[in-house]
Amino acid sequence: MASLPSVAGGKPALELLIAAPRGFCAGVDRAIRIVELAIEKHGAPVYVRHEIVHNKFVVDTLKAQGAIFVEELDQVPDGAPVVFSAHGVPKSVPAAAQNRGLDYLDATCPLVSKVHRQAERLVAAGRHIVFIGHEGHPEVVGTFGQVPEGAMSLIETVADAEAFTPPDPDNLAFLTQTTLSVDDTAAVVATLQRRFPNMQPPRGEDICYATSNRQAAVKAIAAACDAMLVIGAPNSSNSVRLVEVAEREGIPARLIQRAADIDWAFLDGVGTLGITAGASAPELLVREMVDLLATRFTVSEREEETTRETIAFKLPRGLEAAA
Repeated sequence: MASLPSVAGGKPALELLIAAPRGFCAGVDRAIRIVELAIEKHGAPVYVRHEIVHNKFVVDTLKAQGAIFVEELDQVPDGAPVVFSAHGVPKSVPAAAQNRGLDYLDATCPLVSKVHRQAERLVAAGRHIVFIGHEGHPEVVGTFGQVPEGAMSLIETVADAEAFTPPDPDNLAFLTQTTLSVDDTAAVVATLQRRFPNMQPPRGEDICYATSNRQAAVKAIAAACDAMLVIGAPNSSNSVRLVEVAEREGIPARLIQRAADIDWAFLDGVGTLGITAGASAPELLVREMVDLLATRFTVSEREEETTRETIAFKLPRGLEAAA
């Protein structure tokens, strides 16, 4: 641990090393904007099936604007507009919305939609899909819902990959959840490819650019940090993965939702603190944390940028004019 010299005013010095890229990705930006524009277009309330993104601050902000969050479509009243979350939904959900005549908008991240289309093509070609992901995550549920039951098998770990016994080992393909650990997924894929050398890989990388970039940014600053704080929700897969990446690099790390959640004892003896934020956490929460840290420490901050993100996704037809 670095020593903590006191400075004028008696507060210990704390250097903040802030990872970049961090925070919102293009898919999250698009999903939030879809809800905001739907409220502008239709007026409140607009219903949203599942959290639009996994972040309480974002969800609460949209609630204040007139969004109502529900878990199932049958909680949406007849005639009310509804938005599907960025994580994607099974095909049965938009089909049910159409049957009820609901006005719906699909905020599924385009990179998740790309995985959905790949799944459909692979099944149409007669291949069984090995899907690497976390059981119960909305993105996994949505992807499984694109294909007939039994057409896809879920693999979470290397142990799962070792134990997997498909009916036709020579007729497999694999896809992955977009928010996984790059390193963990590589280990699972390597195991599967060793056991099933004819397994077809996806067209391009399924783990999204934002997930990969944020993990690489954490790795880039880890060696210079005594500890790291990751801003994100406990149900945010990509945020949880950032904590794991930091710990794998050998530094203690904590996931917190807001600055008020800081465990000050965790910062005892910390001279350089790494800070990052998951893809569904707004920059406002990073600045909130820096401001709170400055009440207890004499803070200096430095941003370490590993790559610059310029990707933007188009809005659905019908909302573009309102943007």
